[in-house]
Formats: sequence, C-alpha cells, structure tokens
Amino acid sequence: MSKSDASIEIRDLYKIFGVAPRDHVDAVRNGMSKADLAKEHGHILGLNNINISMPGGKIQVIMGLSGSGKSTLIRHINRLIEPTSGSIMIGGRNVLDMSELELREFRRSSTAMVFQRFGLLPHRTVIDNVTFGLEVRGVDAATARQTGMRWIDRVGLVGFETRYPHELSGGMQQRVGLARALSNDAAILLMDEAYSALDPLIRTDMQTMLLDLQSELNKTIVFITHDLDEALRLGDGIVILRDGSIVQQGDSQQILLKPADDYIRRFVKDVNRGRFLKVDSIMDAVPAAGGKSLSHLKSGTTLEMAAKELTTSSFDTAAVVDGAGRALGQVSLRQITAALSSAANAES
Repeated sequence: MSKSDASIEIRDLYKIFGVAPRDHVDAVRNGMSKADLAKEHGHILGLNNINISMPGGKIQVIMGLSGSGKSTLIRHINRLIEPTSGSIMIGGRNVLDMSELELREFRRSSTAMVFQRFGLLPHRTVIDNVTFGLEVRGVDAATARQTGMRWIDRVGLVGFETRYPHELSGGMQQRVGLARALSNDAAILLMDEAYSALDPLIRTDMQTMLLDLQSELNKTIVFITHDLDEALRLGDGIVILRDGSIVQQGDSQQILLKPADDYIRRFVKDVNRGRFLKVDSIMDAVPAAGGKSLSHLKSGTTLEMAAKELTTSSFDTAAVVDGAGRALGQVSLRQITAALSSAANAES
C-alpha cells in the first residue's frame, strides 16, 4: 500500500459487546443510551455511530478519558476487534471484507502498532526486536539487519543494539518499539497510548522525535492519548470521544476556539492556549498595497512566539507570510494580547 492510498474512512461504526450485539444496533441508532443498553439488555456500548475521515500522510489523534472507546476504536482499524456494524475503508477498500489471508497480509505489510507498554520480546536483543516483523515477512537476515540498524540509528539507539529490553530505560524501550514499527515500512502507524507510561520530559522528547520523523516520512498515523496537550501538539486532526461517541472533531484551532459543549470546555480550560493557538486563527485580511512596512511572522507561528517577537520588534504589527514569503494576513500585538487575555478570562 502506497502512502497516497493510506487514507482511512470510518463510516457508521458501531461496537456493542454482549451475546447478541447485532440485535441492539437499531435501538442504539434510535437513541438508546449506553446506560440503558447495559441496564435493559446487559450489553455494553463500545462505539456509537463513529464517522471519521483520516487523510493519508497526516497524524490523526483520537483522545478521551478512560472508557471513552479510543483504544477500542484503534483496534478496529486493523480488525483486532470486529465491529458490530459499519465500514472501515482504507485506500478505497473495506477492511471488513478482507479474507483471513488478506487480513493477515494487511496487518503485516500495511499497518504497524506501537503500544503503551512497549510490547518488546524480553528474550530478544534490541536489533532482534526491531527486525522481528521483517523476519515474520520472510526478509533475509542480512537485509533485515541492515534495515533494523538504519532505524536504530534514526531513533538514537546506536550502541544499544545488543542490549536486552530490561537493560533499557522506558524511553529507550519505546524508541525500540517505534524503530520496530518503522522498520516494516508500513503506510499506517497505529499508536495506542504510546507515550503515556513515560516521564514528562522523555514524553516530550518522543513527541518531538515523532514530529521530526513524520515531516520526512508522511505516514498515516493514528495516535491515541488521554492528554490534550499531547493531542494539540501532535494532531493534524483531533477527535474527542466520550462514552463511545464523538463529542467534537477538528483541528487544534477549532477545538480551542470553538469547543462544542461544556465537556470540551472543561477539557480545554487549563490549556496554555498561547502554546497552541496560531496567528493564522486571529489575523486580519492582507493589508492593502502600499501599507507601511511590517515585521514578518511565518504562518503557523504560535501566539506565544509571536508575542515575544513583536515585543522585541520595532513594529507592533506583523505580516503573516507563507513559506514563499507571500502575505496571508496581518496581526498586531494588541490582537495577540487580547486573544491571550480572553483565553485567561475563559479559564478563570
């Protein structure tokens, strides 16, 4: 599967756990709640009418608290969990229509998973863990080792290839897990709470590494987390789940500036918006030709960084420009301060 074919379309997806789940799909469609389904029929509603379009080559974050259904959802993508109803289209093909043989090959060659608890084989060295998937696919030992060492180098573990997992820190073990996933050259990377067990500083380092790798690899990444800061930093798109249903989906700017309801407002109220809101979201239209000279801010600059730059600049207004230097709009220090002030008032 090529990267261009790695878009994921989830349509009308339901998952009900119990002895006769299909018997209750219509009741859920007609509005039966998770609590009523459990009380009246003894079935558990895992996912309720999930519809998500995940573009190829982007990072899609699925977030929510424990029990929201996020890990259940990611396991539907490679059919580790069978849905009760719905479709999962990847590259235009419904994963649910695949035979057992086709599904096995799809899991081996098109998807890779990185787990919260690393999932390393304790009796295998770092290099042997990294090349495990290649061995399963029948790649010859020399080629597998060459590929494995390349990814060990990319994740910063050269010199540790003969160590065993118990000799590594948690962050290093997660780097091994990431190298193993990347060595398969799968177009789709599924990351289930991959960094949740790590200390904050190591977690930040791993996020930075992932973003750096993604800027080059452009994989389709589905990233599960319960941490909003992590979601805002990593996600090209963000879906927030609650009790198996989608509460809101959009990019970081939409989530922060237009929370769908009080549940989302509680999620975002303690976020440092200056770190995530971008000048593009508050800028005015491009100024008329012949206007005064301005400082320049790159599109995508956060309000926090923009405020610092304008505070030390001889101008209090900046043109927002794209990568080619073309003006997209303009923003003033007053606008930035007002946006940060309104965010602070919203949190208090």
